Amino acid sequence: MSKIDRVLYTGKTITTGGRDGASRSSDGRLDIKLSSPGTAGGGTNPEQLFAAGWSACFIGAMGLAAAKMKVALPTDLSVDTEVDLGVTEGAYFLQARLDVSLPGLDRDTAQALVDAAHQTCPYSKATRGNIDVIITLQ
Repeated sequence: MSKIDRVLYTGKTITTGGRDGASRSSDGRLDIKLSSPGTAGGGTNPEQLFAAGWSACFIGAMGLAAAKMKVALPTDLSVDTEVDLGVTEGAYFLQARLDVSLPGLDRDTAQALVDAAHQTCPYSKATRGNIDVIITLQ
């Protein structure tokens, strides 16, 4: 396991009530209601938050890779991320799919950016070998 030499940022939240509660950040920028998946509650859930964080981070990692490759990222790029919560033999697990769209880039360049991002994105690193992940390029 790699150790951090220098902390760049710490996200700090407090959550009450679990999946049917609320979460807010220490700086007040995040203040959300939580609801269990599939319920009538009006809040989001941890799987949606994880998907949003991972896709945003993945786009940032593609930006770093593009800068190194001297390639301009398309302004209309997107990462459609799905995080599944499932159960096997009574134990809960996650799995994920990232569908990356890099319109206007040739396939080889786009694939090189996706591959580099998956190697450098902290979310990809955290999940590697721990959950099933499928990354596709549109």
